[in-house]
Amino acid sequence: RVSFADETREKIRQLEYVHNLITQVHPNPDEDLEYKPSEAMLFARIMVDIQEKITKHGAVFAQQYMLQKGLKVFGERGRQGANKEMDQMHRRNCFSPISVKDMTPSERKKAQQALMFLTEKSKEVVKGRMVYNGKPTREWLSREDSASPTAALESIFLTSVIDANERRDVMTCDIPNAFIQADMPQTHAGEDRVIMKITGVLVDMLVQLAPDVYGPFVVFENGKKVLYVVVLKAIYGMLIASLIWYKKFHDDLEAVGFEFNPYDPCVANRKIKGSQQTITFHVDDVKSSHRKASVNTEFAAWLQKKYGEHADVKVHRGKVHNYLGMVFDYSTDGKVKIDMSQYVENMVDDFPIKFKSTDTAATPAADDLFAAGSSKKLEKDRQETFHTWVAKGLFVAKRARPDIHPTIAVLCTRVKEPNESDWIKLIRLLKYLNGTRKDVLTLSADDLRSIKWSVDVAFAVHPDFKSHTGGVMSFSRGAIQSLSRKQKLNTRSSTEAELVGADDAITMVLWTKHFLEAQGYPVLSNILYQDNKSTILHKENGRASSSKRTQHINIQYFFVANRVTSNEVKIKYCPTGEMLADFFTKPLQGHLFYKFCSEIMNITVE
Repeated sequence: RVSFADETREKIRQLEYVHNLITQVHPNPDEDLEYKPSEAMLFARIMVDIQEKITKHGAVFAQQYMLQKGLKVFGERGRQGANKEMDQMHRRNCFSPISVKDMTPSERKKAQQALMFLTEKSKEVVKGRMVYNGKPTREWLSREDSASPTAALESIFLTSVIDANERRDVMTCDIPNAFIQADMPQTHAGEDRVIMKITGVLVDMLVQLAPDVYGPFVVFENGKKVLYVVVLKAIYGMLIASLIWYKKFHDDLEAVGFEFNPYDPCVANRKIKGSQQTITFHVDDVKSSHRKASVNTEFAAWLQKKYGEHADVKVHRGKVHNYLGMVFDYSTDGKVKIDMSQYVENMVDDFPIKFKSTDTAATPAADDLFAAGSSKKLEKDRQETFHTWVAKGLFVAKRARPDIHPTIAVLCTRVKEPNESDWIKLIRLLKYLNGTRKDVLTLSADDLRSIKWSVDVAFAVHPDFKSHTGGVMSFSRGAIQSLSRKQKLNTRSSTEAELVGADDAITMVLWTKHFLEAQGYPVLSNILYQDNKSTILHKENGRASSSKRTQHINIQYFFVANRVTSNEVKIKYCPTGEMLADFFTKPLQGHLFYKFCSEIMNITVE
């Protein structure tokens, strides 16, 4: 599979859309189409744009087709690819045929279609992928019954800092065909089984593979061959497939001594050869770390034995790992670099406006970041572009570029009705990224037992006079977690706004402490820095420090005072000029921006 830049995918979508418009009015879509000159020019322009993107990113274009279309396009190669996939599903015992008369009315109603997609992997090889059409099952499956947990970004960063601090050997792995390695849960009396409906050419393939197994169960519906099967494995496309896989992998890890962190169900540890081994996983992408490389070698062998019967587990060793769309670089002793520079380059280069190398901005936003502006609304095309690029910015801001987090947080509040002023702010942000393409976030820890949080608030800065909360967490230098968000309610004083801001951050403050302690790292100091002495008194003393001006403040904002009393967090004063969270509440400029940006990104900012 090849991941294209979003704009490239959009061009492909446009190409398919134009093609579909033409085929709808063509008398015989199976024939070669003759396009009008205007249509041909549109095709050519879009295809040239796609080819430029493919060449630039070093990708190989691979079109995916539904079975019938794929067989026409690929011929015998397509049939071989589909046959190979069906043979794999049969050999792995992914389903079992069932007679129509043995199905309940509910099972027959809920039976979903089996789909087959064909993709050209090379000039010689076409790959088939059988998929369960799970979309209609949303009607009767709740999120709780289908959603699988995934590792929290905060957990991934915290464990990566621990890996760097302890100079651990790090290994990443990709488990092949993970879903269909997991058995469907056993049904009990009165419960419906999961039934899949296989039709047409796919039925012929299965009967040819095992005539005695499938032949007796073939029926005809509306003149077409149909085979109903009970699904035995978590087939791709099923809403519950990832959850079933998670439960299997969870149980397999527990069976070999891993204990799961109660604050993240996708982080597990075990003591082996005198040190801790830590596993974090996101579906089938696994990261393992231990002080001794031999432990990872043995764990890789266990994964291969357990899940590599039909295809090898892909294992990557070394100091640099591409994991979950980020590059984790442990080359510098005691530090880990989180690199998304390629993503940033694509984000800047794919924008409709092309920037020269000299088109840069000193900071991500000007002083008027919060101003609504009275300019006219953007037309539909630019509204969609604005929304897409703000989403791209949010993705990278929450990971490797916290220096643009406050700007993106404000732009996120404008995506419903962006105007010309917002468009100008987005362009400035992209110019800033254009000049800082190669910047990477570097994380390290002086002391894993000492957590430092800074939380600050900009009072009534939004057009509706709501305030803005900013926060950042680190062990020394480098923002492991950051917070920048518009408050959900209006406040009547800066003190009240600061209390609301502390409440915004307190769940993250407490979760981080409990997560680390569950990992085996007792937190000796969990410090929350503030620059408002009145607010500090309220947090330390609770209602005792409440005056007539602050009696209206809801009791929930004295929750922090209870955590101070129980020694879970300690409040300390920090002068505004040293308050790191100030960076996440307003568009700083000049010396203060560079000073804080250097600490947050843990790089030298010129």
